[in-house]
Amino acid sequence: MEPRTDTADTFICAMIPPAHVTLDRREGPFGEVVLRERGEHFEIIANGCFLMDTSDGRSERLLIDAALAALPAGRTGPSVLIGGLGVGFSLVRAAEEERWGRIAVVEREQAIVDWHRRGPLDRISGAALADPRTEVLHTDLLDHLRTTTERYDALCLDIDNGPDWTVTEENGSLYSPTGLARCLDRLTPGGVLAVWSAQPSAEFEQALRNAGFTRVRTEEVAVARGVPDVVHLASKGS
Repeated sequence: MEPRTDTADTFICAMIPPAHVTLDRREGPFGEVVLRERGEHFEIIANGCFLMDTSDGRSERLLIDAALAALPAGRTGPSVLIGGLGVGFSLVRAAEEERWGRIAVVEREQAIVDWHRRGPLDRISGAALADPRTEVLHTDLLDHLRTTTERYDALCLDIDNGPDWTVTEENGSLYSPTGLARCLDRLTPGGVLAVWSAQPSAEFEQALRNAGFTRVRTEEVAVARGVPDVVHLASKGS
């Protein structure tokens, strides 16, 4: 006798999302960060709020691609500062593109750096971290922008859910007039600022113009439900 297959039960089981498994939980100077595994994907939770996962990296890759495309033609070996290591999609995309010169990544959470260097996320970013162009800076992005004298051809920032919805309150200062002025100052002439956001923001576009940026525009990535993820783009005049 052939084994019985109940297609209705199979369908119901397929519709139930897999339970998550907590792989690591750390308490740091900025609160709690958690790495979870759900099925074949990883999730990062910050202070109890979902931050990102590995299910769809289109917008994180767009952050890098759009910035490179917006740079002036003929610029060789441009440098990029990636704000936030996250699940590694933006870093991997940058390392895949041989046109980038120096690739600096700022990450303030030691736990996230550890998950990439010696943990489960190594399978995503291991090759990119080993790229000789890559440097990981373990510091807060806002502190780095305030203290460094280095200028970059592109700033690709993804440190929160965007200018209108911050997981960590102090991250809001990045999108303030002072924060945007620092971003402008850290760019080379003709350089590009790219900011990831979980939703479009006309107010942020205006804030970029008020800060002195030019060619302000927004590129969208459609999602299955709800408003699209976006990348806000703006250039420094030459």
